[in-house]
Amino acid sequence: MTDSRKVFDSNRPTPAWDDGSDRPPPWKDHGHSVFFESPWMKLTRHEATAPTGVHADYMVMRPQNMSVGVLPLHADGTVTLVGQQRFALANWSWEMPEGGAPFDEDPLEGIKRELMEEAGLAAAHWRQALQAEMSNSITDERVMSWLAWGLSPVETAPDPTEIIRIARVPFADLLTEIGKGSVRDMMTVATALRAYHMAREGELPPELAQAMLSGV
Repeated sequence: MTDSRKVFDSNRPTPAWDDGSDRPPPWKDHGHSVFFESPWMKLTRHEATAPTGVHADYMVMRPQNMSVGVLPLHADGTVTLVGQQRFALANWSWEMPEGGAPFDEDPLEGIKRELMEEAGLAAAHWRQALQAEMSNSITDERVMSWLAWGLSPVETAPDPTEIIRIARVPFADLLTEIGKGSVRDMMTVATALRAYHMAREGELPPELAQAMLSGV
């Protein structure tokens, strides 16, 4: 059984400017206790030593799933977004379909399920957009996102806690709203900007890229 965290962590290129010769020593972990645990996350408390040699009492929030997301791209240059109420910030959020894939599941299969459940879509073509670390000073949350196209409708199946609204908007409008600050979900923001780069740099089918970039 493959752990998607190990695959994620092993696939990390080194930036061209970093030859590794001037790095301080890593943090040292002298053991931890589990402060809280649920099916969605756990909090671990660590006796640690910082790279400076200073002792630290460190708490880490550890999600129990790989965070996955997809930006669905339609042939006419529009994208499908989902809107829902979010508890932690007590706000309404427009974002791309997202969710969690168990660590023993192929993350791509997990996000295919989320695309169906939240947006009522299936996709013929998938291209990975991002591997990212979210707020890496306090959490080891790992994020993987994709672009998907060749879309067809399927039946939705939202989570019992979700009431989801669906909007299909021009990709250019999504970029505008990100710039205005009305779309703030970080996975959506990062994936949309990456999609723009991929369209500009010829990493997507030409007709799809042209439709996405019209009006940008």
